[in-house]
Amino acid sequence: MVRLCHRGLDSRTLRAELLQYLQTVIPFDFAYFSTTDPATQLGTSSVLVEEPPAWFMSLFVENEYLQPDYIKFHDMLRQNQFVALLSEATRNELQLSQRYRDMLAPINMKDELRAAFVNDKSCWGILCLHADITYGEREASFIASLAPHIADGLRKSLLLETANITETSDAPGVLILTDDLSVVAMTAAAEYWLAELSQAEQPTNAPLPVAVRSVVAGLQAIERGTMPLYSTPKVRICVPSGQWLVLYASRLKQSDIQSQISVVFEVAQPAEITPIIMQAYRLTKRETEIAHCVLRGWSTGEIVTQLHISSNTVQDHLKAIFEKVDVSSRGELAARIFTKQYLPHYKASFSGDSSS
Repeated sequence: MVRLCHRGLDSRTLRAELLQYLQTVIPFDFAYFSTTDPATQLGTSSVLVEEPPAWFMSLFVENEYLQPDYIKFHDMLRQNQFVALLSEATRNELQLSQRYRDMLAPINMKDELRAAFVNDKSCWGILCLHADITYGEREASFIASLAPHIADGLRKSLLLETANITETSDAPGVLILTDDLSVVAMTAAAEYWLAELSQAEQPTNAPLPVAVRSVVAGLQAIERGTMPLYSTPKVRICVPSGQWLVLYASRLKQSDIQSQISVVFEVAQPAEITPIIMQAYRLTKRETEIAHCVLRGWSTGEIVTQLHISSNTVQDHLKAIFEKVDVSSRGELAARIFTKQYLPHYKASFSGDSSS
């Protein structure tokens, strides 16, 4: 499994194969393995084993973002607890957990193991295992030993997924939903992007992809004050065609009808993609600043003036950047970080603006 994490597989293949191997070591009846946006911690795509009933995933998202409960992922990350057992958290009084009462007990599950895969303080994915047995230290320790490798594999897979971009639509889409996720209306572009997002997941009987459910739940969590979230719930995701999307959720309020939710699908602009790519390459804050300058076409002298550092310091940081990104020049750096689709937009967005 460790070797598998470092084979350079795409995210979906990596998760599916890991689950196959994992099931030979740790018994589970159901598994949910999702990638996450490292900036917002919202889910982006899922791989399932032994797909649960259709209602299960809706309750899963609602419980995670909108209900108080044990070992919620945002609590685990805040506490630097990357593996947890529901049985241990409740001291074997599972009925204390609403997730157990509403979701696990009805399908005869006795425990849940959760893991968050964190690399350099960024969460790249989450895992839930559900079983009709009670987990213990053996299972938790095994997952904990694998977690750094899985996090690294998910991080690297994100870079791999940006490599090949095919012809796709670049039109924004709008999806209108009610609070219970019933579809009110959608544009043709939204229908197109929904199909793309669905391809990023293991086939599921859920009516909407994880990314859509996550941004809606994020919005509802902000409104209810149940989670300390960002101002605009959004996720960035690379769809199977290689295109990067950004999904936003916002509330539509009209006096004559029930309040509805708008989910906007947009082709991600370079300013949205840059942070996640820099995180994936494990660049430091200063290295990220210098990489931004290079992508804007600035000379060493301009970087020195802008960042108030010496030319030797710039060269030292460039050397570190080149090693991490596995390139040998500024031109290769630009080509590696942004595909041909993004680089022209990036240059245009900064033309004539050397002060930002």
